[in-house]
Amino acid sequence: MSNHLKGQGSPYLLQHADNPVAWYPWGKEAFEKAEREDKPVFLSVGYSTCHWCHVMAHESFENEEIAEILNRYFVSVKVDREERPDVDSVYMAVCQAFTGNGGWPMSIFMTAGQKPFFAGTYFPPAAHYGRMGFRELLLAIADKWETNREGLLESAEMILAQLEAGQEKGDIGGSREQSRSDGEKDRLARQAADLFAASFDEENGGFGGAPKFPTPHNLIFLTLFAALSKDDAAWQQVYKTLVQMRRGGIFDQIGSGFSRYSTDAAYLVPHFEKMLYDNALLILAYAVAYEASGEELFLDTARQTASYLLREMCGEEGEFFSAQDADSEGEEGKYYVWGHAEIKQILGRERGAAFCACFGITEQGNFEGKNIPNLLNGGAISAAFDKEKKLLYDYRKKRAKLHLDDKVLTSWNALTICALSVLYRVTKECAYLRAAERAGRFIEQHLVNGDNLYASCRGHAPSVNGFLDDYAYYAAAQISLYEATLDSAYLKRAAMICDEAGRQFGDESGRGYFLSGAKNDSLIVRPKETYDGALPSGNSVMAYCLVRLSQLLPSDTYARAAQGQLAFLAGEARQYPAAHSMFLIAKLFYDFPPQKITVVLAGGEQGSQKERETEPTDEGLGRMPLYADVTLLKHPTKDYRVLNHRTTYYVCKDQTCLPPSNQTPGR
Repeated sequence: MSNHLKGQGSPYLLQHADNPVAWYPWGKEAFEKAEREDKPVFLSVGYSTCHWCHVMAHESFENEEIAEILNRYFVSVKVDREERPDVDSVYMAVCQAFTGNGGWPMSIFMTAGQKPFFAGTYFPPAAHYGRMGFRELLLAIADKWETNREGLLESAEMILAQLEAGQEKGDIGGSREQSRSDGEKDRLARQAADLFAASFDEENGGFGGAPKFPTPHNLIFLTLFAALSKDDAAWQQVYKTLVQMRRGGIFDQIGSGFSRYSTDAAYLVPHFEKMLYDNALLILAYAVAYEASGEELFLDTARQTASYLLREMCGEEGEFFSAQDADSEGEEGKYYVWGHAEIKQILGRERGAAFCACFGITEQGNFEGKNIPNLLNGGAISAAFDKEKKLLYDYRKKRAKLHLDDKVLTSWNALTICALSVLYRVTKECAYLRAAERAGRFIEQHLVNGDNLYASCRGHAPSVNGFLDDYAYYAAAQISLYEATLDSAYLKRAAMICDEAGRQFGDESGRGYFLSGAKNDSLIVRPKETYDGALPSGNSVMAYCLVRLSQLLPSDTYARAAQGQLAFLAGEARQYPAAHSMFLIAKLFYDFPPQKITVVLAGGEQGSQKERETEPTDEGLGRMPLYADVTLLKHPTKDYRVLNHRTTYYVCKDQTCLPPSNQTPGR
């Protein structure tokens, strides 16, 4: 049996194409059917590598009896949250209002007019441990739809009013802040740092208790804040957290790369799915921490994580896929865990025993009788077991399979471009820059139409028009490529993308940007996200892009836009600044401008794509400080002359300019 999901591009929707549930994709056909047949709509939102989505699918959506109830009384709609972040954002707010929390799978009941009246996440098929069963819930809602519809509709109107009021409250908060005095430059940053310090886990690293998400943008903020304010306590929080994650089971000690989060406080037991965005952001966090400290462990971790992405998550044209599943053959973590005897059988008794001792592998196990390799017991982080890791890596690829979500998301690929560009800048290894530029070319060829972006594609077939995050992240990727190559075409492209974002998503009142724009579907409310979650918000990334454009381009337009966006977000952030790390990064760049370096080449043009396929012709350009605004002049001018017939550097910092020099500016 198949339903209306056949032919969809999303791997998540295709996972449900053979369910007995008569699923529809989000669209006019489903809601018109609900209106015509006078039925409520059941909306299920998830993604293809979500463990509990798999569980509910197996227990309920593959269940003939439950499917018959859904088909008789409801119109059922499936949404991939990664493909439709606008739908996910609107109804996640509903779910959080109903339950006090959110997550996936997300289960929403609504009218044909898309107004929700009940929400939840995972439901077991039958009542279990005090949780209502999905079958009973469906029958109860179907009964109320027939006997007390007025109550459901009243609930829907109340929820819609709450959503609209929440948006208005956020806008008012932004306008109030614009009239306030800014005070100290780093006031909000200091408040955020204090909040992080109050929740820091001194024993295990990270913040708060279990579960622990990496949230790399928080660590990047603290790294920058510590460097600018000389705050050693903030830096020690970053240091401890990055080391602990590298030692923990959240890092794949056999094949590299990070899982989505740790289920425990010590980073030992991960939720085993691996997401592209987590790994891209963690490359950035470790690379920036290496730049700040010179700690080789951080650089090694960034390199290994990049190696994982290029090996397992990269397509033939340089595009990066979305995620790898937590489950193998229906069992969570099966691909990643090991038996003590199994290790010895593969590696031999002597080397196997040494490996087990180093990586905490015991006969009793540390996860459901099996073992997650880790170095939390103090084992040395070194190349001593590289040969053994390769043997185990090759073995586990044959032992079990992982599902790969091969959807290509514009925003997540843009993050990866940023990560690889920065990694190139701290290593001067051109393979990272080539990979970043290849991913950029894929986006331009398959996910761009003029200045318009698509949100995703699979098999070169684009999905829906892009959202704010796609534009903001892609503009940031262009800025990162400019900083890596000094090719002004990237900077011009970033400006064009930001301009288009303003046209499509900008709030006419001047208070930030909406998630969905003029070319997206109209939903019951128009979400405007300002706080950072697992990913930085589109509004905060736009703030960063506008600040950087104002510093890199001679234009008052971007300076005014940056000031307005920072003022709006300052109002949003003041209640809990620690939830706005990306905005705070942008504000630190604005308040403490990077040093300005003008490079005058002595020997003609440098930095073309062809030259970058080998090595930069000027060795110094690859070693520029990360925290710097660099301008490349291919020929001398009246104000910027060549010294000693060699490439010359002009450096200005803190309103002071140094004499020209042939020495590359120090990091």
